[in-house]
Amino acid sequence: MTLTVTDLTIARGGLPVLAGLSFAVSKGQALILRGPNGAGKTTLLRTIAGLQEPIGGAISGAEDQIAYAAHADGLKAMLSVRENLEFWAEVFGQDGVDAAIKTFNLTELGDRLAGTLSAGQKRRLGLARLLVTGRPIWVLDEPTVSLDVASVALFADAVRGHLATGGMALIATHIDLGLEDAQVFDVGPFAATMDTPRGASDEAFL
Repeated sequence: MTLTVTDLTIARGGLPVLAGLSFAVSKGQALILRGPNGAGKTTLLRTIAGLQEPIGGAISGAEDQIAYAAHADGLKAMLSVRENLEFWAEVFGQDGVDAAIKTFNLTELGDRLAGTLSAGQKRRLGLARLLVTGRPIWVLDEPTVSLDVASVALFADAVRGHLATGGMALIATHIDLGLEDAQVFDVGPFAATMDTPRGASDEAFL
């Protein structure tokens, strides 16, 4: 299984931001997206995750395979840590949340309501959801926001474990996660020009 992006052109608010993108990620691989703020990394990840349509090009290998995590943690405030993970496990037809709780050091917080957690604890819980989806492709937008150094290490270990079992990861981040064999893809050279055809507005997703 390979996630393949071919000659992709994407837009934000109907205005092209990136054009001519091509890359591939295979089993056991991680691809790190780089580029300045506003370059289009978030728009690219949203397009790959199926949340908006590209202007042109193609994405293959992603159908019903992606677990997407963005800036919002996607938690239910009145459910406990464990209940949140059990909810998402049920949504994705998976069983068991103990491994996810242990991986992100949430054991002592299992009965705490998600709404009472600190920003960093909420982020760890949001990332723990990845482990209960059963999806092989992780598409992650700045996943380490609000995490301290120890929690970043937990996340990096989780990614390594995912890759070791044949998973894939596409991650937009400005920090070094220490993923030794990860590819780095800079979106900067693919900035759209005035000649790039415009697409339909995607304001509903902004």
